[in-house]
Amino acid sequence: MSGEKKGRIFSGLQPTGNIHLGNYLGALRNWVTLQDDYDTVYCIVDLHAITVDYDPKHFLAERLGAAKVLIAAGIDPSRSLFYFQSQVPQHSELAWILGTMTPMGVLNRMTQFKDKTAKGIAANLGLFSYPVLMAADILLYRANLVPIGDDQRQHLEMTRDLAERFNNRFGDVFPIPDGYYPETSARVMSLTDPTAKMSKSDPNDRSRVLVLDSPDIIRKKIKSAVTDSDPEVRYDPEHKAGISNLLEIMAACTGQSIDALVAEYGSGDTADSKRSWPRPSSPSWRHFATPISNSTTPRSPA
Repeated sequence: MSGEKKGRIFSGLQPTGNIHLGNYLGALRNWVTLQDDYDTVYCIVDLHAITVDYDPKHFLAERLGAAKVLIAAGIDPSRSLFYFQSQVPQHSELAWILGTMTPMGVLNRMTQFKDKTAKGIAANLGLFSYPVLMAADILLYRANLVPIGDDQRQHLEMTRDLAERFNNRFGDVFPIPDGYYPETSARVMSLTDPTAKMSKSDPNDRSRVLVLDSPDIIRKKIKSAVTDSDPEVRYDPEHKAGISNLLEIMAACTGQSIDALVAEYGSGDTADSKRSWPRPSSPSWRHFATPISNSTTPRSPA
């Protein structure tokens, strides 16, 4: 990797479930552009993925499928370090060391663990100590920056604290990583609950648009998206969360501004705007879906 770049960025993607539009617009699209200016380290975080229930028979295919999507989206292994987390044992080794330095009180305050178990996900040690492994992921490559969303801020603060604890004990080993907040990063919300982020773990398939969904399925999901009883099309996240979410998605996929879309559809109603949803094309996510869906079933590595 070039020493002339601004710094080193680390980020990872879980392979469980199909990658959805929120992943692409909120993260993957930015990952691709970051390769121009930073030393980038990207991985499929398959160790994180097994902290929740999973099907071992399908897990290999999901791992390789996620890697294919990232490469098809523009992650270039000749420009970025790109790998499976489980193939680098130092992730687990550093996580164990950091775990000996992590107070239980800190882990007890992690809200993501509480949120997941409140939704019925079985509590286990791996899920509880998830933030420690995440810290090891970041620190192992001495990353300076980590692209994160609001739900990861608490984990990053814990990573920074652990880096300082380690350095105080063993010397100046790890840089203290900062969050990277891109200027343009879409926050894509659920189609069935526009107050919550679009998520792989939502049991309702209609809540998310998958990057490998066909155009017909995409249109059906958009048309069934939750809006409100007021037919007016306007951008108002507080009072019209559903239609505002659709406007943000359309703006991110087409390159048009929200103001331009409101001007175009504002004279109609919400139903009209849903029926006019554009056919997915090159500015959106469908330009890389076909080669992935046509790929052969991956084989287990030797």
